[in-house]
Amino acid sequence: MSGTEPAPEPVSGVAHVAAITLAVLLAPAVAAICIFAAKPVQALPSYARQTGQQCAACHDGFPELTPYGRLFKLNGYTFTGGTSNLPPFAAMAIPSFTHTAAGQPGGAAPYFGANNNVAFTGSLFYGGKIADNLGAFIQGTYDENTRDFHWDNTDIRLAKPTTLLGYETIFGTSLNNNPTVSDVWNSTPAWGYPYVSSELAPTPVAHPLIENNLAQQVVGVVPYIYWNRLVYAEVGGYQTLGPSPLSALGINPEGTSAISGLAPYWRLAVEPAWGQNTWEFGTFGMAATLLPDRISGSGTDHLTDVAFDTQYQFLGARDSISLQARFIREYQDMAASQALGLSTNSYNHLDSSTIKATYFYKQMVGLTMGYFYINGSSDSLLYSGVSANNNPNSSGYTAELDYIPFNYGGPSFWPWLNMKLGLQYVHYNKFDGASSNYDGAGRNAGDNDTLFAFAWFAF
Repeated sequence: MSGTEPAPEPVSGVAHVAAITLAVLLAPAVAAICIFAAKPVQALPSYARQTGQQCAACHDGFPELTPYGRLFKLNGYTFTGGTSNLPPFAAMAIPSFTHTAAGQPGGAAPYFGANNNVAFTGSLFYGGKIADNLGAFIQGTYDENTRDFHWDNTDIRLAKPTTLLGYETIFGTSLNNNPTVSDVWNSTPAWGYPYVSSELAPTPVAHPLIENNLAQQVVGVVPYIYWNRLVYAEVGGYQTLGPSPLSALGINPEGTSAISGLAPYWRLAVEPAWGQNTWEFGTFGMAATLLPDRISGSGTDHLTDVAFDTQYQFLGARDSISLQARFIREYQDMAASQALGLSTNSYNHLDSSTIKATYFYKQMVGLTMGYFYINGSSDSLLYSGVSANNNPNSSGYTAELDYIPFNYGGPSFWPWLNMKLGLQYVHYNKFDGASSNYDGAGRNAGDNDTLFAFAWFAF
């Protein structure tokens, strides 16, 4: 790679304007973090206060959204009805414990042991109405695993309800930092299962670009329409933030790639509803021209992700059931990576499939079962040092048991408190290309089987 030089920071056009807008709107949240850090008792679930609704109105075993929750988000987080005058700030805390079937030589991460690790993640939020037709979800997160505070999922919306062809219609625009974070179904990557997972356990190396590989590295503007509570469409574009803005926002730019120009993103979904049932089916995707590792002078890679998803929900007075599934096919033109010696092949493909089913009893006790499958082209340079047979293929199962005691209201002294206690298990049939000795050093897929226990507090 001699003779190549880092690409200039690609913050221009829409990304530059969006970054400034985000910075302005993040300012109140940052100020709130400083003010409330010494007074955590004042940080509350702001949406529940704003609307006067219980958590179960918006969430089916949080964070999955109900039809009302989807409407609340699509209307720009601006529904009212509550009587609280407290500002729209909230906090989240997730202490957790991770055990893997075999320890990880050298430690699971810096500052952590090889196995049986306890960790903490905490977030502060600005969440709610800013003005008429304008609202936001802005998250900042402290992660003990990386010992940093960084910006997290951010979604700022301008939405206008009206009518079109005689039917209820919402026109809106989302300014956000993660493709699919604007979506309202839990079958897309940003809000898909697992909703919380261990950062101290090994995970497969390969995932399509749209599957959170650009999270918090980009800024995008995504206009959308929701017609007759049936048809949803959005089309927008994303640009990469440069190394300096990323570092300022707490994101390590090392190892990231830069989008050249604008990466288009699309989403189309249809959701018929009958009785207590809803069924969504749709498609989403994006196309990105990339400078691998932000290196210019050797051309570009072109990645195109095309995905299909579906979600079914039944919300009864006692029982609730939700099913989600998605399939993503990524077409990879690796011209620049091949020229830079990062890929053997000029063309690759990568598929990612997930399916999961959840049952909740009285919005209190829930059981989730899931399956995931990753399949792609073998590439001796792209997967060098990760897979002994240069292959990304991975598959496995997940199971999770949850207990949510406060979904219909917290204790009398603090009615907005919510809590989720969870026990999650992940089993790998195949990991980075093989069931046994996948890394060439004797580690098997089953050695990465993970038991993850967590407590998720929102207050």
